[in-house]
Amino acid sequence: MGLVTRILTLPFAPVEGTVWVIDQLVLAAERQCYDPAPLRRQLAELERQLIDGRIDEAEFDRREDELLDQIEWLEARRRGSA
Repeated sequence: MGLVTRILTLPFAPVEGTVWVIDQLVLAAERQCYDPAPLRRQLAELERQLIDGRIDEAEFDRREDELLDQIEWLEARRRGSA
C-alpha cells in the first residue's frame, strides 16, 4: 500500500519539498533572530567606544540599558519556548 500511495502522491512531491525548504528557512531565521551573541558583540563594541572616548558615560549607559533589555528579552523568550 505504501508504494501505491507514494505513486499517487508523486505529483505533490515538489510542494512537499517547497514546504520543507520554507520550514528550514523559518527555523534558521528564528535561530538567528533570537541569538543573543550579536547583542553581546555590540556591548563589547560599546565599551570600546567608551574607553576610546568616542562616546560619553551618559550615551554608554543609555545604549547599554537598551542592549541589556534586548538580551534579557531574548533569554526570557528562549526559556519560555524551551
